[in-house]
Amino acid sequence: MSDGEPGLEELAAELEAVADKLRAEAIDAEEAADLVERCAELAQRIGAEIDARSRSAGEAEGQERLL
Repeated sequence: MSDGEPGLEELAAELEAVADKLRAEAIDAEEAADLVERCAELAQRIGAEIDARSRSAGEAEGQERLL
């Protein structure tokens, strides 16, 4: 994650808000489709952030064992 981009917590909060809107409001099919696409995009970004953090943590652990 670089400066200016939302962090994991912000992405998760936005995903929750979009999902709540999908469930709670009377929306038309086009808006529902847009919200579903946004949920998918946010979920992908969250997954990528988690993967990056896991790789970073794994690399650091490996370095400690080599030292």
